[in-house]
Amino acid sequence: MYLFGASGHAKVIVDILSSQGIKVKAFFDEDESKKSLWDIPVIGKTKDFSNDGTDCIISIGVNKTRKKVVEAIEANFGRAIHATSVLGSNVQIGEGTVLMPRTVINADTIIGEHVIINTSASVDHDCEIGDFAHIAPNVGVCGGVSVGEGTLIGAGATVIPLVNIGKWCVIGAGAVITQDVPDYSVVVGNPGKIVKSVEA
Repeated sequence: MYLFGASGHAKVIVDILSSQGIKVKAFFDEDESKKSLWDIPVIGKTKDFSNDGTDCIISIGVNKTRKKVVEAIEANFGRAIHATSVLGSNVQIGEGTVLMPRTVINADTIIGEHVIINTSASVDHDCEIGDFAHIAPNVGVCGGVSVGEGTLIGAGATVIPLVNIGKWCVIGAGAVITQDVPDYSVVVGNPGKIVKSVEA
């Protein structure tokens, strides 16, 4: 496996892959000062990557950056799913997606591509999480929720059932989302209120 990004988020992915017996061959990172992480070499920048058939994961927490790297390379993408993750019936997990320790994904949920479901987050039945989204630690997403592309749901937030959250939104840590959220919104508080918009 190759990883793109050699920082803290990558360490967790290395742990997950190692626990599955999957070896990380090398990193690619834009910081030329980085030569290795945990004795795994950094062998170049994104532009230096050449597809040799090895699976890759973008090990970068920032959603927009993750998307930029995916668009910049032609690669085969794997998945990293921690052994403590619980997956219900008919769950779909897109390529490049990472499920951190103690995550729960319940029945008939669709998780898109290059998504991060972070430590101890839960996504209940019949949800749809868009590509490049990040569901942060200890988030609770209730049943029938839709989360758009690139949206970040901050640590400890709660989304009540059947809510639709648009694309490229930022949901603040600890927020409680009780109604639909339009694209590019920043929402904080309990109950969640839109405080501003983010740039498209």
